[in-house]
Amino acid sequence: MSTESIKHLGRGPFRPEQLRPGDPYELSNGHPVECLPAGGRSSRANLVGGLALATDPAVDSVGVDTGYAADDYTLRAPDLAVGNVPDAPGWVKGAPPLAVEYADTGQDESDLPVKIRQLLAAGTRLVWVVRLIGPRRVEVHRADSPAGSAPEVRVPGELLEAPGILSNPLPVEALFDPNAAQEVALRNLLQRHGYAGLDAVRAEGAAEGRAEGKIAGKAEGKAEGEIEALRLAILQVLESRGLIVDEAVSHVISAAADRELLTLWLRRAAVCTDSRSLLDPS
Repeated sequence: MSTESIKHLGRGPFRPEQLRPGDPYELSNGHPVECLPAGGRSSRANLVGGLALATDPAVDSVGVDTGYAADDYTLRAPDLAVGNVPDAPGWVKGAPPLAVEYADTGQDESDLPVKIRQLLAAGTRLVWVVRLIGPRRVEVHRADSPAGSAPEVRVPGELLEAPGILSNPLPVEALFDPNAAQEVALRNLLQRHGYAGLDAVRAEGAAEGRAEGKIAGKAEGKAEGEIEALRLAILQVLESRGLIVDEAVSHVISAAADRELLTLWLRRAAVCTDSRSLLDPS
């Protein structure tokens, strides 16, 4: 049932505990709201945005279609939920601090503003609506905005901020562009290990190379230090993602001396599904 057909009805009879994970419904004031499967573009964007958000140093949990029981008659599942995603079965009480909705073909536009209001009322501080039809943009809905005010709009090239939720401003395009999301994820993962970014890794490696006198000459020492730092960063990123690095892969990484190749492997380390795939020559 769409929001358009239930908006004039009173409270419905259904409660969150009557639904099971996998049921194609959310609940709005006790009435079921049908949630259809996502199309290719939207589902792909969900994964891209999830990568950029989940790696932020301040984020401890991100969920996809997590069901939140906001009250006894409301169950809402944002496309992406940042924060308050426990590692436990069942519906989650309350709401996530940040919710992301992807609006694509087939979006129930009559239900979307209702869902946003319900999430904000339940404790969500920010709702980002990513518009995938027409010019790509993000509508920013805030819990502290005056009633009836229009959402802010951010476009590619601009930044999204979520103080107290995310450590870093997020480029708009990182919510739907894989290359932008990978750049953000790489920066975030390095920051989780104490580096400001790739340049900081290179600078530390160069300093270590000079201090230890690995090779003669300042320029050569800097180059060797950068290469050693890149090798270390690759292994650290793989380890932080819980990927197993077997002896063969470790040997190849440790023996590599091409800076461009190592930089490529470092970028892949942030997104690959297993350590061997980052060595794929394609």
